[in-house]
Amino acid sequence: MTSIHDSPLVRKLSAFVALSENELGVLERLHQRRRSFVAGRDMVHQGQSEQTAYILSQGWVCSYKIQPDGTRQVVDFQIPGDFLGLRSVLLRTSDHSFEPIVDIEAAEVSAEHILDAFSQAPRLATAILWAASRDEAMVVEHLVGIGRRNADARMAHFLLELCARLSLVNMGSRSGYDCPLTQYHLADVLGLSAVHVNRVLRHLRERRLVTFRSSQVVIHDYGRLVELAEFDPAYLDQAGPLLK
Repeated sequence: MTSIHDSPLVRKLSAFVALSENELGVLERLHQRRRSFVAGRDMVHQGQSEQTAYILSQGWVCSYKIQPDGTRQVVDFQIPGDFLGLRSVLLRTSDHSFEPIVDIEAAEVSAEHILDAFSQAPRLATAILWAASRDEAMVVEHLVGIGRRNADARMAHFLLELCARLSLVNMGSRSGYDCPLTQYHLADVLGLSAVHVNRVLRHLRERRLVTFRSSQVVIHDYGRLVELAEFDPAYLDQAGPLLK
């Protein structure tokens, strides 16, 4: 079993707060109920009333909403270290669904356990609020991308955001990262057609900026990719711990 010190959630929260041994112990207790889920089968359904959240430890998850006409809109993708369904702990029902993209492992956490953890470790509660606020900032940035960026810049920005998120949990670097997303996933989250996504990826590859092929993103020129996307990672708030 992976030590709590090496867990993706600890790596992520450590970007905000220097966690104490007591706080690490509280996090370890939150990881006690570990579960596995298979790809393609929802682990949380939109409208579900059970007050349960998850801490993703392995694999990738897609969060999405079903529209009245039955179509699906992807909201975002979750990677190891992310909470799933944290809002549903406070809301009466889940406002969107979560579907594993690959087989995953996650810790199931009840509302009671989360609230108990918050009472035991207030700084930990602040760190988790930071993580939730960061997730909200990413959604805002995605809306700006869909509304204001051209397709090439939109794709470049999204791939750079994934790079930053994965680097934070030691799963990526400025040279690239593994990525199980399909062109259909990218089309949904970026507001493009699958055909357009294919064209954009080819264009970025031909410009020797980035290649996305066989579930791997290879960044050829990080600086030029940042310039194209006008990528400013300040909204991800990964500069280092604010609380000691």
